[in-house]
Amino acid sequence: MKRRHKRMGFIISGLAGLAIATGLALNAFQDNLVFFFSPSQVAAKEAPTGRTFRIGGLVQEGTVKRDTDGLTVRFTVTDTAQGIPVIYKGILPDLFKEGKGCVAQGKVGANGVFYADQVLAKHDENYMPPEAGQAIDNAKAAKTVVDN
Repeated sequence: MKRRHKRMGFIISGLAGLAIATGLALNAFQDNLVFFFSPSQVAAKEAPTGRTFRIGGLVQEGTVKRDTDGLTVRFTVTDTAQGIPVIYKGILPDLFKEGKGCVAQGKVGANGVFYADQVLAKHDENYMPPEAGQAIDNAKAAKTVVDN
């Protein structure tokens, strides 16, 4: 083989290796990508089924119920327009309270209940995740339009 052919083979092999590495990295990134949806979007079936995503809003007053096992908690996350029932098995953050903001990560079951793997609570009285705040504002605006 000529020197030129060896060099060309080396370049092609390098580009093929780079393409394979990029493909594997993008595949790993896609598996770890988690989207955010509001309760109104979940109720409208805009959220993916069988895939992990985040839902955020306010914990509806009077909906927090603890099972006898001490770990399972049932509550409703609302954006003031729609509410989605959530079941979480684990220890809740100390700042988790009714009427306060939260973000839950998990999957929606066939029965419309959100099964959370993780629950996050706000860290002070002025904080709310930007997506959750925007979802609540959008729900209030839509409710105002419907009421008028």
